[in-house]
Amino acid sequence: MSKIAAFPPEALSVPAVRSRKPGGPKLVMLTAYDFPSAKLGEEAGADILLVGDSLGMVIQGQPDTLRVTLDQMVYHCSMVSRAARRALVVADMPFLTYHTGLDDAVRHCGRCVQEGGVQAVKLEGGAKRAAVIRHLVQNEIPVMGHVGLTPQSIHALGGFKVQGRTLEAARQLVADARAAEEAGAFCLVLECIPAEVAAEITATVSIPTIGIGAGPHCDGQVLVFHDLLGLYEDARLPRFVRRYGTFGTQMREAIGRFREDVVEGRFPSSGEAFHLPEETSRLFEEERRAHP
Repeated sequence: MSKIAAFPPEALSVPAVRSRKPGGPKLVMLTAYDFPSAKLGEEAGADILLVGDSLGMVIQGQPDTLRVTLDQMVYHCSMVSRAARRALVVADMPFLTYHTGLDDAVRHCGRCVQEGGVQAVKLEGGAKRAAVIRHLVQNEIPVMGHVGLTPQSIHALGGFKVQGRTLEAARQLVADARAAEEAGAFCLVLECIPAEVAAEITATVSIPTIGIGAGPHCDGQVLVFHDLLGLYEDARLPRFVRRYGTFGTQMREAIGRFREDVVEGRFPSSGEAFHLPEETSRLFEEERRAHP
């Protein structure tokens, strides 16, 4: 039996997430993309289920997150939100859904809330997204911020690289985090930044920080569902990913055993098939013999 205190049964709200700081239990966030993954995360006690635009890579097989559309995000959010009972569900807003004006941002994020059933949205960027964050919050749409490595900016950044390595860049990350907080973000993802910078941000802002590749000093942590479970074992994973299982191997072996049983005639067995009632079976057999 785990020594960790049982998580409370009530649904986790945006104010409840924000109130985890200072001194509350660390937040556990997991990506989820459909009903089964969300149900597993929910039952395991995840506090937040992020419908990540990483679905473009781990679900669609794309090389990056930039091809995910708003309609796709709404669709995936609707599945995840149906499974969530306690966890807070957050939509990771796709590229160009909040870049083309404040009204567009409200309209697009509003679809994820209204049609997708989420309780909050996540936007990438700090100071340059402050006006959008503020406008969304003013329109009753809670926002989770995201600074550091922002995957939607990979072309501008030159790839998936650790951010904030220079003194100037570290200072900018702190400023971005403060800007997101001041604009009204209730929580902040810190991705692929030095642990020392993440610790400074966590100590500086009054909202919880959730790290992914940002070291141990954040107020919570997040991993991608498929990475955590080891579903893609041939994938080259970044340093910060810890695999908690090798389910890709187990699934492949199970499918292989199924194939062998089908080929060798061991599946299905008589006990795994449906049968006619005894009298009907007798009449059916008599008719078959009479009319071969």
